[in-house]
Amino acid sequence: MPEEPEETSHGEQDARLRPFPSDPDEARSLQESLAHRVRVTAVDPDSVSLVAGTDVTYSPDDQRLVAAVVVLSRRTLEVVDHATTVAEPRFPYVPGLFAFREAPPLMETIGKLRTSPDVVLCDGAGRAHPRRFGLACHMGWSLGRPTIGCAKSLLVGAAEPLAEERGSWSDLVAEGDVVGRALRTRTGVRPVYISVGHDADLAGSTRLVLDLSPRYRIPEPIRAADQLSREILRGDGDRSGNV
Repeated sequence: MPEEPEETSHGEQDARLRPFPSDPDEARSLQESLAHRVRVTAVDPDSVSLVAGTDVTYSPDDQRLVAAVVVLSRRTLEVVDHATTVAEPRFPYVPGLFAFREAPPLMETIGKLRTSPDVVLCDGAGRAHPRRFGLACHMGWSLGRPTIGCAKSLLVGAAEPLAEERGSWSDLVAEGDVVGRALRTRTGVRPVYISVGHDADLAGSTRLVLDLSPRYRIPEPIRAADQLSREILRGDGDRSGNV
């Protein structure tokens, strides 16, 4: 029998809406307490129409950041919506705690979108994280929508060597647990690291990221968000929100 949909209590709703902690120790404790709430659910890439890519770019002096979200059509890879937020970083640079630095402006930016993406693709880790609750987990759990982590570098774990061909993958294992996959999106190019954020699964996430990476190592939604955030930081766009 299919699983019953998970009910959300008022207490959990309040927890999702509460402010992010500013203390690193409190932030680590929150990650540990929320890790068990990550839900693994099958994602069918063929049923996905709109994918949002997220990225954050910082000024050289780390006094300003630009959070960008770009929504693409999965089938055509055309941009259908985008928004940005310019803000000051409000959490220190601490490895493993990027969610508390980047999730607040990213969630604010997603709230500015005119469309509702089916899947959010984060430039960062999901369960492939020391406390199994990286940026993609926090984004997905807070937003209540399917979210996938696609990291450029390895944060935890190890994978077996990959074949050189595009589409080759290997499980990413940390402390005996499969926490993600190393995926080669281009032949002969170093892999990206896929992990579940929330309401997603590794098989569907792997296929979707590969579909979204026809030409480059980084999937198109994240590439587009990276380019937009850099343009805004240089002063080339409208800083008020949608551009």
